Amino acid sequence: MLPPLDAVHSHELPRALQQLLARDQSDATVTLPRRRFLKLAGAGGLALGAFPHLASAQAAAGSEPASALKPTEQPSAFVQIAPDGEVTVTINRLEFGQGVQTALPMILAEELDADWRRVRSRHGSNDGAYVDPRFGMHLTGGSNSIKHSFLQYRELGARARAMLLAAAAARWNVDVGSLRTESGRVIGPKGRRIGYGELAEAAMALPVPQQVRLKEPKEFRLIGRPTNRLDARAKSSGRQQFGIDIQRPGQLTAVVAHPPVFGARLAAVDDGAARAIKGVKAVLRVPTDRGGEGVAVIADGYWPARQGREALKLQWDSSAVEKVDSVRQLAQYRELAKQPGPRQFDADMAPLASAPRQIEAEFIFPYLAHAPMEPLNCTVALSDAGAELWLGTQFPGVDGMAAARVLGLKPEQVKVNVQMAGGGFGRRGVPSSDYVVEACAIAKAARSAGLNAPLRMIWSREDDIKGGYYRPMHLHRARIGFDERGQVLAWDHVLVGQSITAGTFFEGAMTKNGIDATAVEGMREPYALPMRLTVHHPKLNVPVLWWRSVGSTHTAFVMETLIDEIARATKQDPVAYRLRLFGEQHPRHRAALQLAVDKSGYGKKTLASGRAWGVAVHESFESVVAYVVEASVKDGQPVLHRVSAGVHCNLVVNPRTVEAQVQGAALMGLSMCLPGAAITLKDGVVEQSNFGDFALPRISDMPEIAVHIVPSAEPPTGMGEPGLPPLAPAFANALAQLTGKPLRELPFKLA
Repeated sequence: MLPPLDAVHSHELPRALQQLLARDQSDATVTLPRRRFLKLAGAGGLALGAFPHLASAQAAAGSEPASALKPTEQPSAFVQIAPDGEVTVTINRLEFGQGVQTALPMILAEELDADWRRVRSRHGSNDGAYVDPRFGMHLTGGSNSIKHSFLQYRELGARARAMLLAAAAARWNVDVGSLRTESGRVIGPKGRRIGYGELAEAAMALPVPQQVRLKEPKEFRLIGRPTNRLDARAKSSGRQQFGIDIQRPGQLTAVVAHPPVFGARLAAVDDGAARAIKGVKAVLRVPTDRGGEGVAVIADGYWPARQGREALKLQWDSSAVEKVDSVRQLAQYRELAKQPGPRQFDADMAPLASAPRQIEAEFIFPYLAHAPMEPLNCTVALSDAGAELWLGTQFPGVDGMAAARVLGLKPEQVKVNVQMAGGGFGRRGVPSSDYVVEACAIAKAARSAGLNAPLRMIWSREDDIKGGYYRPMHLHRARIGFDERGQVLAWDHVLVGQSITAGTFFEGAMTKNGIDATAVEGMREPYALPMRLTVHHPKLNVPVLWWRSVGSTHTAFVMETLIDEIARATKQDPVAYRLRLFGEQHPRHRAALQLAVDKSGYGKKTLASGRAWGVAVHESFESVVAYVVEASVKDGQPVLHRVSAGVHCNLVVNPRTVEAQVQGAALMGLSMCLPGAAITLKDGVVEQSNFGDFALPRISDMPEIAVHIVPSAEPPTGMGEPGLPPLAPAFANALAQLTGKPLRELPFKLA
């Protein structure tokens, strides 16, 4: 784990972060939203500083001339134009399914006036040019990629275009005002034309303009147009290379026997049979996450390394660590929910006792694994000059510094090559850099053992599902008093669950009054309710982390099913009830919900026998998604038939990306609902190990999904995560209409 904040010497932090932390620590009454948390976490990532140009990229305000362009504003780091006119755009994010490898080049190519048919894309590194321009860290998370880099990539394209125009004007000895650009060419007086490829070398040698004119939205020819993804052909044909596919000359592969209980250590190792397997080069004891210990088997390929691990005879000592048991944990949470604790909201609960109508509810949400299709991996090459890493990472700066610390190197001696990743959903953005630290520790031990070769560490699917950093288990309890019109008089709510930020170096900045802001995001919103929210964060020996849409994975379910229950109890249409609660304060919620309703046929068409409507709407990461679904129960099992989505994410760069994100997020939301979607522990050991016992939806579970977008010209907001939270409550609300029984647990239990 990374050290807590108080273990980091203040002089090691960038001045901007020092100022932020000083301000936040002086105001204990402020509760930070998730976007604020990510900003501080990002600044903390800068403290790790794992890239060469830290000072210039992260300089605090006022420490450099106002006219100086930052590395994030320099076209040379982002745009390469080949002599034949092919344009390669470097993205400052990880592409792991969300479509930024296409959307970011679209933004830049729009202002560059590039020929889209000749645009390519590639990943960046942990160089300072590729930090998030708002957060100041290397970050793919919080649905911020397009939102934070929209203006940045437009300006990069416009600056490169201005330099190409200047180069053409110099070559032709004409006024630059007489020139224009179109589809990768500069066009001059009397029809003269010259391709960008012929001008690129001269253009890139010119001064970079400070100020550039950006297009008006009416001038866009790429932004807003449905566009096929640049990586679609490679991925659909099986030719796409991911981090797990890295091959370096002489490369060896390592797999690790991890402790069965988090943090356990080895009592005895018999590795004779493992060493005897053909291809095995070494068997080494290595440190693992959370103070644990494991055994790395290094071989000339994955299969012999895996066979070697299976041949190990290991005895474990777990006497010094807590052994979490899910049954006992739930009982402990229930007892904790009865206790007083810190409060996020503290409305007067006096009206509760006399309220004419009341609801009492308990909600249970299990641990969830991220389970990306590509398990965790990291390739490390050591040399006398430093280290080079290849991996799909959401935090290349954080991971680079963690690697430097393990390897005893300076940050500038570590280069992180960001690779395409096969999913992640938050698991590749870990403050502790657990699997990167593990890979570097193995590489270091291997080199000490005389193995001077690049080393690729691969986790198996079982390692991935049993390896920790789950969406936390949560318990919610609510007692609500309301009148016959559905007017909520008092809402007393208790939330119990582990803190994601606890133990990380930004805990002090993110947790206020003992409450982790990521746990409560989405509570009470967007409804003006008199709520008292008490929060408990027990500490357990189970690693936890953000999971796609973070706190909204459980808060949206609680809020939207309870709102629906109040509507049913007072015999009100759930759509009309929500619209009344919105009032005039939430036009984006209203627009998204109304669009989903209109497109679905809700209230107008007759559903097939045995089907019911379900509705939910939720805002996360500054975007609003509403779902109207059709569901039924077949042979005692819930079935989701059709989903109509209304999406408000402001200006859309690529409608196909938004559609794909909503479809994928809805499917992931569905995964929380179906039987087998839970991680459980018995005596400290995770009981699930693969897709056979940690179930994911199959193709037969996939409903019809229609995605509809509210038109807007406002700056883009996030779309990687907002499609997930409202799916489960919309599905649950439909089932409640059919069965007359509200669902209060995920995955669903209808019996």
